[in-house]
This record gives sequence, C-alpha cells and structure tokens, in this order.
Amino acid sequence: MDRETRNAAIAALLIIGIFGSFAYYLPQIMLATGEVSSILAVVVVAVFMVALFVLFWLRGISQRRKGK
Repeated sequence: MDRETRNAAIAALLIIGIFGSFAYYLPQIMLATGEVSSILAVVVVAVFMVALFVLFWLRGISQRRKGK
C-alpha cells in the first residue's frame, strides 16, 4: 500500500466512522429535537443527509484537481 492509497483509506475510515456514529445516534437526536419542534427534527435529518453528499462531492472535486 503506497502513501496515497493509505491516506485515502484513512480518510474513508474517518468519514465512515464519524457519519456512522452520528447515524447510530440520529434516531435519539431526532426524538429529542422533535420534542422541541417537529420542523427542527426534519432539519437535523436533512442536514445530515446533505452533509454526507456535500462531503463526497467536495472530495471528488479535490481529487479531480489533483489529476486522478
């Protein structure tokens, strides 16, 4: 495994770990925010879903600029 492949694997592991742990607690977060406001609960889920796609979109742009 060369340096670039190792760095990509570490980045993927961090992304999956962070978003996976947030997704694990997302139902409890939704229920807690739903007690305050149902619209707030929807916003929390929407932000989670959009953030995942934005992160991979930005990573794709970064990889394209590096010429890969």
